Amino acid sequence: MSKFFYKDKPIIGLDISGTGIKVMSIDPKKWLVNGYGSIDLDPVKIKTALEDDDTTFLTESIKTLLKEKVIGTLGSTSVAIAVSTARSFTRTFTLPASAEKSLSEAVILEAEQYIPIPVSTLYIDYEVIERNHKTIVVLMSAVSRVVVDNIIRSVEAAGLFPILIEPSINSVGRVLTATEEGTLPTVIVDIGATATDIAILDRGSVRLTGGLQTGGNTFTLDIAKKLGIALENAHQLKVLNGLSAGPRQTKLKEALTPSLERILTETRKVMRYYNERINSERKLEQLLIVGGGSNVPGIGEYFTENLLIAARVASPWQKLDFGKIQEPPKQFRSRYITVAGAASANPRGIWK
Repeated sequence: MSKFFYKDKPIIGLDISGTGIKVMSIDPKKWLVNGYGSIDLDPVKIKTALEDDDTTFLTESIKTLLKEKVIGTLGSTSVAIAVSTARSFTRTFTLPASAEKSLSEAVILEAEQYIPIPVSTLYIDYEVIERNHKTIVVLMSAVSRVVVDNIIRSVEAAGLFPILIEPSINSVGRVLTATEEGTLPTVIVDIGATATDIAILDRGSVRLTGGLQTGGNTFTLDIAKKLGIALENAHQLKVLNGLSAGPRQTKLKEALTPSLERILTETRKVMRYYNERINSERKLEQLLIVGGGSNVPGIGEYFTENLLIAARVASPWQKLDFGKIQEPPKQFRSRYITVAGAASANPRGIWK
């Protein structure tokens, strides 16, 4: 997480993912959505814009989103930005209470052990999220300096003022804490279009993250290949039939199982690491599935059966009130959960 000076203004959320950009304005006291919008982009061009020096594509895309794609009004130019969790490193660790006096040095040492790239190439932020007389629990997040600098340049060139950058799974965690009993020890499985992020959320903080390059688009391709049908038809079968009972259940399950098993394997790794290395005392109590790839009927039951933990597709939308503005179509609502989380960041909580 990278923090910037807070100005006394409302903020809007901006979600820059691997497949597009979303924006949203929320009144967090009422959970009233004032405005929102999204733009789908070429993943290759996004990747290039984030990793290379030329940020023109990202800047122009943000301008187009703000000018042509917003439903309702945004009412601010101050933004909290969610970046792809796959481009970040997040974890918690426990230290002796005495280490707090030289916490920055302790965090760097931990980062050097855990993160597989030089810490000099990263922005690293941290905070103490728990403490007692013997120990402290520290939450650390790190993001590539190149990615953050390119995002800041693009956002500012588009006329916006960045005040917070965080991994997208942290934004998701903020929404789930408020709407889905996220204070409980919770496994989050965020299935995006091209990748899945996995995290442990407890007492309102993301404690650990993982992920893999399998997502909702993978499911569609699997069905198209298995059944020998067009991608459009495969998508319809995915969102209408999925894993639920019906005449096509056997073939659809056969098509989806290999990709779902990859997600299950990675989820088990994250759960095991949390139980063995981070907190063996607080039992994981629920698994919440979110993201654009969560719109597969029966997926909650599939995770419950295979991971032996109560799993369901999260539905925070009963908390969000769209008031008089047009709501996004039901099949697209799940894509806005990350930006809703960024938009509901407490501006006064950005600086301690």
